[in-house]
Amino acid sequence: MPSKGHILVVDDDAEMRALLQGHLAAESFRVTLFESATQALDLLQAQPALAEEVDMVLTDLRMNQMDGMEFLRRMRTGYPEIPVILITAFGSIDTAIEAMRSGAYHYLVKPLKLGETTVLIEHALERRRIARENKILRHEVHQHWKLDNIIGKSPPMRAIFDLVQRVASSTANVLITGESGSGKELVARAIHGSGPRAAKPFVAINCTAIPEGLLESELFGHAKGSFTGALQKKRGLLEEAGGGTLFLDEIGDMSPTLQAKLLRVLQERKIRPVGDTQVIDIDVRIVAATHKDLKEAIRDGRFREDLFYRLSVIPIAMPALREREEDIPLLAEHFLKKYGAANGRAVKGFTKEAMAKLMRLRWDGNVRELENFVERVVVLSTAPWIDAGDVQGPEVEGADQLFRASIRDFPTIAQLEERYIRVILNKTGGHKEKAAQILGINRRTLYRKEREYGWVPEEEGDGGEGTA
Repeated sequence: MPSKGHILVVDDDAEMRALLQGHLAAESFRVTLFESATQALDLLQAQPALAEEVDMVLTDLRMNQMDGMEFLRRMRTGYPEIPVILITAFGSIDTAIEAMRSGAYHYLVKPLKLGETTVLIEHALERRRIARENKILRHEVHQHWKLDNIIGKSPPMRAIFDLVQRVASSTANVLITGESGSGKELVARAIHGSGPRAAKPFVAINCTAIPEGLLESELFGHAKGSFTGALQKKRGLLEEAGGGTLFLDEIGDMSPTLQAKLLRVLQERKIRPVGDTQVIDIDVRIVAATHKDLKEAIRDGRFREDLFYRLSVIPIAMPALREREEDIPLLAEHFLKKYGAANGRAVKGFTKEAMAKLMRLRWDGNVRELENFVERVVVLSTAPWIDAGDVQGPEVEGADQLFRASIRDFPTIAQLEERYIRVILNKTGGHKEKAAQILGINRRTLYRKEREYGWVPEEEGDGGEGTA
């Protein structure tokens, strides 16, 4: 029979320990005995995992070395979630009541009534169970909240969620890459919010939005009078983000001069404000992002290779929205509720046709474009449902979308070839010469393929092309 709970019994009376062990074991409880409170506390401290599995403590009030009241105080300080029941003699009831005011779950009076003891213990265990469930629930809610601005159930996004949770507690620099609008800053904020720096500042700066001459002052700060207009001393963002996270957006647009200075900061963890002689120690985590191909920029001499490796200790590649099509309905419904509430619109949702049309759009601007689009249709809507006619935009079938659609049923190479040739012929309006050029074959080979697929009669000519 499975154990109903793990109980620590603390009593310096050997007969009482034996009585409780026999009774509780018969009631299917797991029992660990201690002859002193000091012994119990030492074991809990030596084995932290034990505190998680202990369900309650049953202790005598009057004991040598450390009495029950002092033991209770220490339990409440170190292990407040574990309920404690005190055992007292009749003449000490007032003390037991005082103990309850100090946090004891309840008390039992000697001589013990074993049936009453069992009922009280079961109530205490129920309290412990509820406390555990609430702790788990709070943890889950907390974790969801930390990532609730990033929405997705697709495999690429589940991988991103997992990576964020794994790197959040570290101090390693992170480089987030991905197209504009794919959610790079949201991931940076999730990393910050899910880790030990969450209570400290998250400071974001766009390296493109600020002229090069001012960006150094923004990052490092400046001394009073260090340049024209520097009327007072200014702290830089690297210092402002102390203990927290500095998010450097569009790091690929930073000038080579500033790249060299940032590299020194990452190596030494010190800064010197512009025009100042004082060196300041900093404690800040750097998360950078870019939509550019930094490896290509390195080859072209536009980005320092040593800075790249300093920044990309943890690389995170954000997928484009077209690479996570299954997330489009989730995102669209989320934005619809958000902007429906913000604008006082009672829009119920998207029709099936509208959602299908949404999923056919390319979304070059990624999640940001989708969000702006949904906000617009919500504001302009005059009906409770967004219909296909409300979804305006070019339905572009990109090569990547075409490929994914073509392989959904795991075709053979021959089937995939047939599908691709048909698509190219459709795109060229049946123009054989143009289609053959795109396919990289001569026109005679294209005619032969068409005959193999049964698209043209066997007797149709081949247009006089040479051999394949």
